[in-house]
Amino acid sequence: MKAIQINKYGGIEVLELNQNAPEPDPSEKQVLVEVYAASINPIDWKLREGYLKQMVPLSFPATLGGDFSGVVNKVGKSVTNFKIGDQIYGQAGILNGGSGSFAQFATANIDKVSQKPKNIDFVQASALPLAGVSALQALEDHIHLKKGQKILIHGGAGGIGTFAIQIAKSLGAYVTTTVSSDDLNFVKSLGADQAIDYKNEAFEQLVKNIDCVFDTVGGKITDRSFAVLKKGGIIVSMVGQPNQDLAQEFGTAAIGQGTDANPERLNRLTKLAESEKIKAQIDKVFSLTQAKEAFRHLEEGHPRGKVVLKIK
Repeated sequence: MKAIQINKYGGIEVLELNQNAPEPDPSEKQVLVEVYAASINPIDWKLREGYLKQMVPLSFPATLGGDFSGVVNKVGKSVTNFKIGDQIYGQAGILNGGSGSFAQFATANIDKVSQKPKNIDFVQASALPLAGVSALQALEDHIHLKKGQKILIHGGAGGIGTFAIQIAKSLGAYVTTTVSSDDLNFVKSLGADQAIDYKNEAFEQLVKNIDCVFDTVGGKITDRSFAVLKKGGIIVSMVGQPNQDLAQEFGTAAIGQGTDANPERLNRLTKLAESEKIKAQIDKVFSLTQAKEAFRHLEEGHPRGKVVLKIK
């Protein structure tokens, strides 16, 4: 089978298309999936660069990729909730016990997959798992966002941000987001009530006394966000652990989120997609043979929404 693999850590140049990679075999609680599409996330290039090698050392050659959609080709002997021919989506990355989704076939643990939303195609479904669950987990499980509350979403035009805006609106919140000037109209089309050009406007001068912040940018943006929260508010960051001293000083909660795409959250995401409350924003679609160009576009191009590899 064809697979995008690396034989050492490094930049885009270490990506290789292996035309004869061995097809993985599912273990007892896994499925083997024929992958139709796979989306790229920042975690994929961080894994490639070696940022996580202390925590998760790779065995080379390693197949990259986490998010996927496809069709079940084989099931492990303990699998009862999926059958051959099921259209599913989820995560098949090495970090989640899978074999890597940038390949024609991949194994995935059954606690990281769900039935694909019926009303969307494989390309759109592949864009949902990590980014969609990240937004859902933050807004519903950590923030407990309610109708009428005010939320500030940093990075609203990115993969996670586009879902966060749509989910927040579906919950009845007032949504403010920070983006570049080119993306102001784009995020308003997703439902944002207020869009702030972060390069030319200081968000803390325009936003006050809000209930919650969802941060996909990190760094100084996280620290500056404490000043806009009301007492008892909350920051959830996708980019490391927020400063707990600042949280105490401002009387807020602050959480660094590690995303867990479990079946319950994936099923919830499926319902949101099927009820058309969320729609994956696809920036660009590449073939498997264009993996280097796809990574370059993600890392250097500031895409709106998701970058996807169409495999079948």
